[in-house]
Amino acid sequence: MILVTNDDGVHSPGLRLLHRFASRLGPVDVVAPESPKSAVGLGITLHKPLRMYEVDLCGFKAYATSGTPSDTIYLATYGLGRSYDLVLSGINLGDNTSLQVILSSGTLGAAFQAALLGIPAVAYSAYVDSWGDVLNDGEALSLMESAVYATAEYVTRRGMPKGVDVISVNFPRRLKKGVKAKLVKAAKLRYAQQVERRVDPRGSAYYWLYGVNLDPEPDTDVYVVLKEGNIAVTPLTLNMNSLDGGGAADLEELRRLLDHVNRSL
Repeated sequence: MILVTNDDGVHSPGLRLLHRFASRLGPVDVVAPESPKSAVGLGITLHKPLRMYEVDLCGFKAYATSGTPSDTIYLATYGLGRSYDLVLSGINLGDNTSLQVILSSGTLGAAFQAALLGIPAVAYSAYVDSWGDVLNDGEALSLMESAVYATAEYVTRRGMPKGVDVISVNFPRRLKKGVKAKLVKAAKLRYAQQVERRVDPRGSAYYWLYGVNLDPEPDTDVYVVLKEGNIAVTPLTLNMNSLDGGGAADLEELRRLLDHVNRSL
């Protein structure tokens, strides 16, 4: 059985598309937040009760919840008592490229929570501002469906590739014949973060956070999606332990750090 979720809310056209594409593989459960929950990362709800109720989405049943995308993984597996072979998250409105975005993404947060439970997970995002153009473009829909089905079917049949916990797939703004899927790493940054100070009518200060596009680094997910107009396929791992990094960490420097700490005790 497959679980489909997202962070744009249960009424998102991207969620309905993902359900439609995934249904070719077998039974599908849909559990998603009742309203958009973007940029909540792996956040889970511990400070208040969660609600979950059935909704009808253009002819198929789904469960809406007051929780976060990460909450949906636990509500589906433990609340509904289901056992899943695969979790698909998305299709997100807007790309989720770069580590800067991935680490705060609710779409990826749901996928990572599934991976923590040992469930293979694939996250899908599209570099579009609205679904209107995509839904009215038969070629784009066909290509998107082919990419979703191919990745999901492969993981269902063969399992997640060794050393990979989550696969992130990002679609370009325009999907057209000749588009290619490319295996690339996540860029470190997508935006130069800005903070603007403003003053409200009562004279109190408030702050507005926003990002300015950076020039993308070649051979990264940002470059492939934004500059080349191709599909970025990015394998991700939950292992954030630098000591497991195959020599990437400077062990001598870390030992000096440890000695420095111990001398202070």
